[in-house]
Amino acid sequence: MNATVKPGKKHFPVLLNEIVSIISPLYSGTFIDCTFGQGEYTKEILKNPKNKVIAIDRDNKTIDIAKNIKEKFKDRFSFKNIRFSEINNIDVNKKDIKGIIFDLGYSTNQIKDPEKGLSFNSTGKLNMQMGLNDFSAHQVINNLDQQHLEKIFKYFGEEKNSKVISRKICEIRENKNIKTEDLVILINKNKFNKNSKIHKATKIFQALRIFVNKEISELLYGLINAFNILPIGGIVVVVSFHSIEDKIVKFFFKNYSQTKNLSRYLPEQNKEKKLFKLINSKPIFPSEREKKRNPSSRSAKLRYAIKTSHSENFDVFIKQFKYLIDIENLSKKIWKNFFMDFC
Repeated sequence: MNATVKPGKKHFPVLLNEIVSIISPLYSGTFIDCTFGQGEYTKEILKNPKNKVIAIDRDNKTIDIAKNIKEKFKDRFSFKNIRFSEINNIDVNKKDIKGIIFDLGYSTNQIKDPEKGLSFNSTGKLNMQMGLNDFSAHQVINNLDQQHLEKIFKYFGEEKNSKVISRKICEIRENKNIKTEDLVILINKNKFNKNSKIHKATKIFQALRIFVNKEISELLYGLINAFNILPIGGIVVVVSFHSIEDKIVKFFFKNYSQTKNLSRYLPEQNKEKKLFKLINSKPIFPSEREKKRNPSSRSAKLRYAIKTSHSENFDVFIKQFKYLIDIENLSKKIWKNFFMDFC
């Protein structure tokens, strides 16, 4: 995932103006910021005195930022240090919710945090835990077998050289634990696409972040549970940064906003209802001005939809991405025998 970034000292939330334009007709209610981060979306929404915000973030380092906002907006702001897949567990009057926002990027503060070890410019022990995790990237790289590593790199990082890199990892770790700098050197030596515009380690690090933080199931169940607590007429807004995320969001909105080709002779109760109204069938991209000011925004895609009906069945959605969930769930088998030994 790329991120809402902070070039120099100023923080630039991605597509802020576009999000405000989309949600402002619904102002005068409660909005849920599912990826609070530096709090920029939240602060912008709270500029309207009729709005309230419930913010969510799994990273406990965002708690201090939330406290500062709480001091200023005592009755209109609250914060929960939970995963956004648990959005259905927050205490809120569902009728008051007007919109739910997901910014799936990482902030520069998080990427540059040496404790998190998200960046390939970091040194020392691999980590990549964003909070409320079961294991770290150190455990993954130094313990998973070649087949499992290859799957993670191939499907979560879309890495063409996943087989050779996973094999080299298993060879090197026979003599030592692999640290961040070791992994970067290994990738640089064994990737063949030398003309790529991105750093050679980008896709492997993306894959590890997704696996360690279970980002696929987080997004799937985050969207489902957001839908379930949203009243009809409310809006879901998602900013994604790489193709796997966007594929999930696109399927969720489009599949449940299109009427299936059912026979007109079927009884009305047997015809599927549209769950969403799509205003734009294609994503919204950052402007050229924003991309110039904030180069990390160039991969961002904004999709949104308005809820038009209730549903309790998202089996098709889960089934569509079950192959990715199955890879995430490798951890349930892998850690049960030696998890405590590598904490």
